[in-house]
Amino acid sequence: MADLLIANIIVVVAALLQACTGFGFSVLATPFLLLVYPVGEAIQINIVLSILISLVMLPKVMGDIDRPLVKRLVLGSSLGAPFGIVIYLFANPDYLKVAIGLTVLTFTGLILCKYRLARTPARDSVAGGLSGALTSGLGMPGPPLLLYFAGAGIPPTVLRATTLAYFLFIYSISLGLQIATSPASTGTMLTALSLTPATAIGIVAGQVLFSRISHGLFMGIAYGLLLLTGTYLVVATLLGG
Repeated sequence: MADLLIANIIVVVAALLQACTGFGFSVLATPFLLLVYPVGEAIQINIVLSILISLVMLPKVMGDIDRPLVKRLVLGSSLGAPFGIVIYLFANPDYLKVAIGLTVLTFTGLILCKYRLARTPARDSVAGGLSGALTSGLGMPGPPLLLYFAGAGIPPTVLRATTLAYFLFIYSISLGLQIATSPASTGTMLTALSLTPATAIGIVAGQVLFSRISHGLFMGIAYGLLLLTGTYLVVATLLGG
């Protein structure tokens, strides 16, 4: 019961971040859910809930989507996703935890250090490829895109809509690959469904806050949480091993 309560709190906060920024649900939810559930279950719960978020939010922002960018991200991720599923199937669960922690720390650190990379069509596809591999392998498409789009000058409304459209595609493909190669348990699906009310609460709160809260302040809090969680995952897993 305590685990489910903690999971609901995690999902509310992560969904709120996603609704405010277009990013953040998987980046925040996956590391924290790993503190409650086994690796494979946490990743699949995150993917199912992320699909639901995209389905709910996307119809409201269709007009803001950068369609050429989505196409390039989809092309790259279609090539990257099969590589990620190999990691998901064969990597040791402890290695996956460390990989998720290090991924969060690396990309968050680079963003905070204001690393910049000029956008090109080819780099859009490469970013999509890395994102696709991380989605099917770790359930986290956001870190490469967060880094790549940092300082890119894309309006927040366009960025949010574009990433939602892309996430719906890559999460669906990744979940299909995972189920085809390692079917999800009934318990995992039921847990994901039990967390949908908390997800809905987070989405509604995030949409209300989207135009009322400082984007910089919100992302500063999010980055702090990511650094803390990534560090904990790596240290706790290594010490536990």
